[in-house]
Order: sequence, then structure tokens, then C-alpha cells
Amino acid sequence: MRLSRRPPLAAALLTAALLVTATPLAGCGAGSPAPSPPATRASATGTTSPQTQPPARTAGSAVPQASATPSPASLPVAPGAGALPQTRTFPDTDSAAFRDAMTDLWLAVTTGNPRFARPAFFPEAAYEQLKAIPYPAADWQDRLWYDFALDVGAAHGLVVRGARLVRVIVPESEAAWVYPGACYNTIGYWHVGGARVVYTERGQERSFGIASLISWRGVWYVVHFGEVLRPVVTGVVDQPAVGPGIPGPPGGC
Repeated sequence: MRLSRRPPLAAALLTAALLVTATPLAGCGAGSPAPSPPATRASATGTTSPQTQPPARTAGSAVPQASATPSPASLPVAPGAGALPQTRTFPDTDSAAFRDAMTDLWLAVTTGNPRFARPAFFPEAAYEQLKAIPYPAADWQDRLWYDFALDVGAAHGLVVRGARLVRVIVPESEAAWVYPGACYNTIGYWHVGGARVVYTERGQERSFGIASLISWRGVWYVVHFGEVLRPVVTGVVDQPAVGPGIPGPPGGC
């Protein structure tokens, strides 16, 4: 599912520069062995999607004077963490931060509003620390966030109204530490590709992928949703499938 939009000039120039320098993870060791992730399994974390419809009124119940439907709102993930130094803590998919991040991502998809997923997206302040490129803040805004917003729109067009989030599968055994010096990075981080967002719609289980999650201070964040590098700036849904799909593949930055 693709939604076209003309990219800003900064996005086009920075995307071209990064396309040349993107390298497979196997070449990111910088001469020293990578630490192994503590888990050797694919984790499946269940989350609960926010309620967007008021409960059915039973006979004899009072009619509320105001709307009973709460306004949707993002959940906090790790407020202020992007401005703090990086750590080598391996992200925990059983944490409240991860559950809140995936709930926010699902809210963005089901409403079509990417701003709901801002807490789940890699922090701009952390990206400025991470990247050894000119104007990292502009790259974050005009490329990373711009592409993410397009991908949220594409996923919104795929998921029908009333779909419910079931779980998010992260292939933790395929996570790898990306060393400084790889992919124009000055700081290392954990990376895992191909997590799966599993949901039900009309009684059938379906799924789509998250192209790339990376860590900051022991929390997984979405950095590429539909696709890492795209020849055309357009919204992409990563490998939609009937059923839970297949996590992966590993590799990438």
C-alpha cells in the first residue's frame, strides 16, 4: 500500500547521501566482537489498544450529560531520555515503556495521525547525539519523521476500523549491537529488524512489520516503519500478511 507525496529538498539530498553509506550490519563490527543480546528467543508482547468507543448503555443506565468517549492520547514512553547519554542496556520488551510505545504506534495507525506515535519514535535529541552528519535535526525532521508519517498513512489505509492490537513480536535473538563508525553513527546502539505487529480484524489474525527498531538507554524505538531506504518517497506497509507473519530478516543499521 503506497501513498505518494513530493519529498522536501532536504529529505531528497540527505536520503541520497545516506543511501551511499548504508552498510550491512555484518560490516559494523569496527574490529571488535559484538556483545550478544541476553535473550535468544523471539518475544511476543501483548498490548491493549486504547478504547475509542464508549461502552454500550444498559437498560436503566443514566444518559451522560457530556460525551463518554475519551479523547485519544499518547502514553509516555521515556520522557526526556533523548537528551541523556546512551547506555548499552539491552531493551526489555516486557517493560511498560515498550508496551506504551507499541500502544502509541497502534493508536497512530488506527487514527491515521502519526503524532500519536511521537513518544514511540526515536527521539530527535538522541538522533542529534547519534549522527555524524551535517544538520542531523533537519535529517530527522525531513527524512525520518517525514517517511514515518507517510508509512503511518499507508498502514492506516490497510487496517479496517475496529481492528484490535493483539501483540508485537520482536525477534530478540537477531538483535545486534551497531558500533560507532557504522552508518555515520558516533554512538553505538542495539538494532533489530522485522518486528511484527499482530492484530485481529473481522475475526481474522493479520500482521505487518516494523522495518527497524533501535535502542536508546534500554528502550526500543521505531526509526524506520515501512521501509529503511526507498527509491521513491512514498508510504509503505512492511510485509503485510494474513497471520502473524515471519519476523526478520536480521541485519541493517
